[in-house]
Amino acid sequence: MFKKRMRNDRHSPTQTEEKITYPTEYVSIERLRKAIHSYGDQLPKGIPLQIIIKEDRTINYSLLAPFLKAIPKDNYYMSRETYEIFEEKDKELAVELDMVQVAVDNYIRQTKELPIIEGDPYRKVSFFKLEKLDLIEKRPDRDYFISREEHLVTFRHPKTG
Repeated sequence: MFKKRMRNDRHSPTQTEEKITYPTEYVSIERLRKAIHSYGDQLPKGIPLQIIIKEDRTINYSLLAPFLKAIPKDNYYMSRETYEIFEEKDKELAVELDMVQVAVDNYIRQTKELPIIEGDPYRKVSFFKLEKLDLIEKRPDRDYFISREEHLVTFRHPKTG
């Protein structure tokens, strides 16, 4: 499963350095979610889960390896704003989701209202309202919705999940 390598320091024989090497294997997105949840549960108070997300939105597998007992062979991407996980084919969705979430948060801060289409029962994001305040540069091709809890943005239609 995994190998342990130990090295004793000549200068300090009481100290032991342990290095664990994990196998690279297929890891399902569900298994990855569970590992991220477990990792997040053990983080000290005040340390955001965002520390596992690299600049390119890939996930730092070395931090999750002890929970997975493996290194995923596939790249997964994670939204910095909503912590949603995406497969390689949807990596641009992680970037777009973050852009919309930041714009929605800024709109709420500036106006104290939600940027939704008036009368929409599903709380669909109004890109027009975001554009009016110069909060987005490019209008996304897909619809986004604002959840009732924490005002998180999602691309999933509330009616269909």
